[in-house]
Amino acid sequence: MPNRNTFSSLAAARRRLVTRAVHAGWRWVQRSGAVTAERPGRLKFRRIGTGTKLAFPQGTVFGEPWIELGNHCIVGEQVTLTAGLMPDLDLGPDPILRIGDGVVLGRGSHVIADTTVTIGADCYFGPYVYVTSTNHSYDDPQEPVGKQWPRMEPVEIGPGCWIGTGAVILPGARIGRNVVVAAGAVVRGEVPDHAVVAGAPARVVRRWQAETGWQPPLRTPPPVPIPAGMTSEELLALAEWVEEEPDAPVG
Repeated sequence: MPNRNTFSSLAAARRRLVTRAVHAGWRWVQRSGAVTAERPGRLKFRRIGTGTKLAFPQGTVFGEPWIELGNHCIVGEQVTLTAGLMPDLDLGPDPILRIGDGVVLGRGSHVIADTTVTIGADCYFGPYVYVTSTNHSYDDPQEPVGKQWPRMEPVEIGPGCWIGTGAVILPGARIGRNVVVAAGAVVRGEVPDHAVVAGAPARVVRRWQAETGWQPPLRTPPPVPIPAGMTSEELLALAEWVEEEPDAPVG
């Protein structure tokens, strides 16, 4: 007669099989539910570039005929992309939301384009970034703020920017080229090229200029690039060696 340990082992084996099946099924759903130019599903974007992929599950997406996605973009899970105040509006002949080539939008980010929003090529967003061209107005002190007609201003984010986790980009923001927006920053107004901004409201805390370099100076040395042609096995061996010899120079 089987003992209790036998039944426990069978139950544990069954749980492992169910777990593997669930994980395998979810991976299949993610692959099948991803949106690409070849497999747009229900989403009818104005343009979706070669190699661009929206991970499944997607967030809220509407106004796709006025949204352009460049080539080789990565849009993470639960990312919201909207053009217009609500679905089924006619927004005219021109795109409202333009996303350049090579853009990465982190999980849970929102890009709300009620008027024009432009994100330049090779911008990288951390998770839960919020970009909006619309803000509530509160001119009438007697009327609930949520019932007052909002204000809209275009937003422009230049190419090569890094937008940190949880940053908020407000209407009217014009961010230059290769700007770093610190995590949690709230950006409004104009940000010059090659700057680092932080805080709420965000302010410039570091800037690069050709005559003086980075000011204030960077506190850490630049990272050493991976040599061309280095294999993954060589990288693993190097990492193990660095762990054993932490004070040894690398590069």
